[in-house]
Amino acid sequence: MYERKISPNLNCGLDLIAEVLYGKWKIRLLWFINEGHRRPSELQRKIPDASRRVLNIQLNELEEHELISKVIYPQAPPKVEYSLTEFGRSLIPVIAALGNWGDENAGRLRTVISKRIGQNHDQ
Repeated sequence: MYERKISPNLNCGLDLIAEVLYGKWKIRLLWFINEGHRRPSELQRKIPDASRRVLNIQLNELEEHELISKVIYPQAPPKVEYSLTEFGRSLIPVIAALGNWGDENAGRLRTVISKRIGQNHDQ
């Protein structure tokens, strides 16, 4: 099991948010669950670049942070559905604002990201 070497800073709001949302797919998972994609297979189809294992880890972390809840239906095979908690729903306007900012600055962001990627390949 992973053991953290440095304790997180829990005194700053930005550090707290990073602690909860750090993970490549977490913001997308929250967004797609909010849109009604609640089953693991639906989320996998929405994020095909992510492995099932990584999605499960990040879903478990979101559940531990009380942003989503999981319901397991007792049937064969078991059916699992995720939904946002009230706490998780409070993040949706923040995620929407970040998405809008990204859309408004898409050209510039693509340029700077492409430059950085090009620099990394040159090294």
